[in-house]
Amino acid sequence: MSLPISFLSDFGLDDEFVGVVHGVIAKLAPEVRVIDVGHRFPRGDVRAAALALVRAVQYLPEGVLLAVVDPGVGTDRRALAVRTPWGPMVGPDNGLLAPVAAFVGGADLAVSLDAEAFRIPSEGETFWGRDVFAPAAAVLASGEATFEELGTPVDPASIVPLLLPLPEPDGEGGILGEVLWIDRFGNAETNVGPDDLRALGCAPGEPVEIVVAGVAHEAPWVTAYGDVGPGELLVHVDSAGQIAIAANGGRADELLPLAERTAVVFRRPARRRSLEVRPSVTA
Repeated sequence: MSLPISFLSDFGLDDEFVGVVHGVIAKLAPEVRVIDVGHRFPRGDVRAAALALVRAVQYLPEGVLLAVVDPGVGTDRRALAVRTPWGPMVGPDNGLLAPVAAFVGGADLAVSLDAEAFRIPSEGETFWGRDVFAPAAAVLASGEATFEELGTPVDPASIVPLLLPLPEPDGEGGILGEVLWIDRFGNAETNVGPDDLRALGCAPGEPVEIVVAGVAHEAPWVTAYGDVGPGELLVHVDSAGQIAIAANGGRADELLPLAERTAVVFRRPARRRSLEVRPSVTA
């Protein structure tokens, strides 16, 4: 019985690269279903893609994960297949696989994809998604090869980690977090969770103070975008279970100076704070 392949990359859709990877898989394992998780991640942004994998994996059918965001392609960085309780994961050893593997329970076996029998011969070294990763994913999904046949075993503990920021106290009664992701709607997901806000004394239905670049803004903690007026700022728990800053019918990253890796402080509002408070409603 074949396994599905969930495929993520930064290849975009303007060129033939995604289609070629699909084609390689179809030639080697025509019975295997491929699910496109996403291909428009910023070029070479390993962190953005790794976080997307963590958000997505619990909703994907168990099978093979094929992830290719590989700014070091052609260098001495390793190409790996790792075995996890969820299923095999194939991709570059640059931090991309480590968070999602840890999320599903960790890797107990890893191999370097150096077996020539499972590579497509090529003069170039810039399309390992086609030449190395796709064939490995295809034969694992179809059962045509075992992990041990794909290459040299490596210590799973040696997989390159991806260091992600953790929220921490800001020293003034708040919690310092960071924007992890801005989605296409302008919503800003942070590394702060709802329990972190509750620990500050904040609660759903009440206002939360948001400090960005030294300027404080106030927004209610609500459930739905429509719980505030058009264009108004809000705080909510997003689909990944994280605290996000959003705007009803607008973009939070236009109302506030938010981008990936922007520092954000959340506090329970205190009316006598000395920080300037600006309105967060569009004109």
